[in-house]
Amino acid sequence: MAGHSKWANIQHRKGRQDAARSKLFSKLAKEITVAAKMGDPDPDKNPRLRLAVKEAKSQSVPKDVIDRAIKKSQGGDAENYDEIRYEGYGPGGVAVIVEAMTDNRNRTASTVRSTFSKNGGNLGETGSVGFMFDRKGAVSYGADVGDADTVMMAAIEAGAEDVESSEDGHIIYCEANDLNEVSTALEVELGESESTKLIWRPTTTTELDLEGMQKLMKLMDALEDDDDIQTVTANFEASDEVMEQL
Repeated sequence: MAGHSKWANIQHRKGRQDAARSKLFSKLAKEITVAAKMGDPDPDKNPRLRLAVKEAKSQSVPKDVIDRAIKKSQGGDAENYDEIRYEGYGPGGVAVIVEAMTDNRNRTASTVRSTFSKNGGNLGETGSVGFMFDRKGAVSYGADVGDADTVMMAAIEAGAEDVESSEDGHIIYCEANDLNEVSTALEVELGESESTKLIWRPTTTTELDLEGMQKLMKLMDALEDDDDIQTVTANFEASDEVMEQL
């Protein structure tokens, strides 16, 4: 299984903690505000906002928080956020992509650079590792929606590209621009997804041992702990034995 989905599983377990949950809600609300401000405040007329709201609902963000985030985008005092992508290398030479939304580019750049340095990584130039990833849409379902064949057939019908199935569930991949359409079609066949979002999918991976994974997780945790950071993706791979020891 690719590093992204393994990391998603790790984060899913971590996300049950209240502090992590509160931070996740805040980041999802920020994405909703930015999406609504950039386009129409009606999710039915704004594909990016629709996906942001869908992802927030799948993570159990309360309706009043979602409504407040949309309303905030229409106010004159709504913050202006710049969307920035940082690229670099983590411990063991793992490629890392960091996506941020910030109202202060200098502050965020300084924090990201410092976090990489303190945790055995190096921040690179834009494009330094991006070629090792593809921008894709990812729709996640639990194992209970059906077996691998059932999900694969639904994915093909919906116009998806690929499916990863395991005992933890199913991740359906599609072209980034097709995510809105594919996720809607999947919803008809399989019901509401656990997650629907744009991701960076590694095209090549770097295998890590236990020590390497522990160092990488420390870096990723430190980055994700920053309020300006929306997502962190790395192209790691690790054996089942290593994953079990984490």
